[in-house]
Amino acid sequence: MFLLKHKLQIDICQQGFTIKSYFFYARWVTMILYLMEKNYARVCVINAPCKINLHLSVGQRRGDGFHGIESIFVPLALSDTLHFERCGAGEDTLSVRWETAEQPIASEENLVAKAVALFRSRTDFAPALRIRLDKRIPAGAGLGGASSDAASTLLAMNQLAGQPLCADEMREMAAVLGSDVPFFLSNGAAFVSGRGERVESVKPPEDLWVLLVKPPFSSDTAAAYRLLDEARERASAGQKFSKEQFAKDKLANDKLPKEVLSRALCSPPQNWPFSNDFLPMFLAQGGEQSAAYRAILEELRNAGALFTGLSGSGSCCFGIFDSQKTIKNAKNALSCSKNDVILTFFLAQEPNSVVKY
Repeated sequence: MFLLKHKLQIDICQQGFTIKSYFFYARWVTMILYLMEKNYARVCVINAPCKINLHLSVGQRRGDGFHGIESIFVPLALSDTLHFERCGAGEDTLSVRWETAEQPIASEENLVAKAVALFRSRTDFAPALRIRLDKRIPAGAGLGGASSDAASTLLAMNQLAGQPLCADEMREMAAVLGSDVPFFLSNGAAFVSGRGERVESVKPPEDLWVLLVKPPFSSDTAAAYRLLDEARERASAGQKFSKEQFAKDKLANDKLPKEVLSRALCSPPQNWPFSNDFLPMFLAQGGEQSAAYRAILEELRNAGALFTGLSGSGSCCFGIFDSQKTIKNAKNALSCSKNDVILTFFLAQEPNSVVKY
């Protein structure tokens, strides 16, 4: 670096530059040297893991339109991959490549683009980017694919820009992008509360396998929350919610203390006290979707799952297994249906490392 600076100074003197051109050239040289010294990455590749909610308690609708939650989020090995490459001046380009037959959804693309735009608005990062998103996480499944993509975009952008933003600034931007996004900046399993912005690390389950089963339909998050609010109103008014007459407390947002939920993660899955407030509402609705949820959960239990549940507001169900042989047999049995079946496991380490070069 010293020799390069010395050579540039000699070149300037030998060219007989005027004072004006000298200062212009000096600023240009200074900028190049600054970029070299910062060692900015030209390319970043990052995996964006999905999550499941082992537990999800939903509070009443708040004045700001959001619902408070208390939830156990755990990241899984199943992930999308994002590739970022500097391409000089011009506009950003974003392409989405699905590794399944599923077609891209606009919101998946937009949240990555929104993350890029938000990062640019908070920094002076100017180079255009060529972005490719390799999608493996099913959309509309309650697995947080779009939120994880957004968080990973922020992490990659921060690397490309030389890490100008601290962790607190990154978390603040994540909360702007979406309720689940802050979790994906964390390092593993967490107790998540507020509307999703409060993330506290917890010890993740160990030596367990996860079978994801997504039925051939998606669940709209906003619609699911509206349905839950309506179901609770009817239940509090004493109206029958369905022919099955689910107990009123199933829709009444009963809560377990955080300490109880966190300790339960260390116990065998068959003893977990976890639940999801959306599940009884979906099962009680009746119709084809209700029947599909019920059939998937029953098939998972029959196949040896020690715990079954619904992730987020659906539509993906999951089963927890402690035997690789058992879960492989379960995958083979459930793959005969029209559902999307994916075998994965809990991530026990930091899920969002960035590879740069």
